[in-house]
Amino acid sequence: MSAQHHALKDRLSTSREIKITVTGRKSGRPISIPIWFVFDEDLYLLPVQGSDTQWYKNALKNPSIRVRAGGAEAEFKAVPITDLAKVATVIEKFRSKYGSGDVKKYYSKFDVAVLAQMQ
Repeated sequence: MSAQHHALKDRLSTSREIKITVTGRKSGRPISIPIWFVFDEDLYLLPVQGSDTQWYKNALKNPSIRVRAGGAEAEFKAVPITDLAKVATVIEKFRSKYGSGDVKKYYSKFDVAVLAQMQ
């Protein structure tokens, strides 16, 4: 693992929010957005509007994403999780970290999740 990945892992363990950068599927331009995440050996992302979420659609077309937390950043590959049992496991991780009330308030569709794999 690179020093870049080590630094990012340290930040992930203490951050509440990360910034991801995806490539626009129509524009081809980088788009950065702040999102919630769960990190426990693996990095999981949960699109707020499920498969209707714009960044998720962009990541399907170009799975190479950049993840930034606390000044550290690295390249990841976005791997869609569509198996509902696995998606449910990720949702539980989000509820544990952020509280079920906030997850219910901010997330409207629970059909997909994303595993971000270090490149």
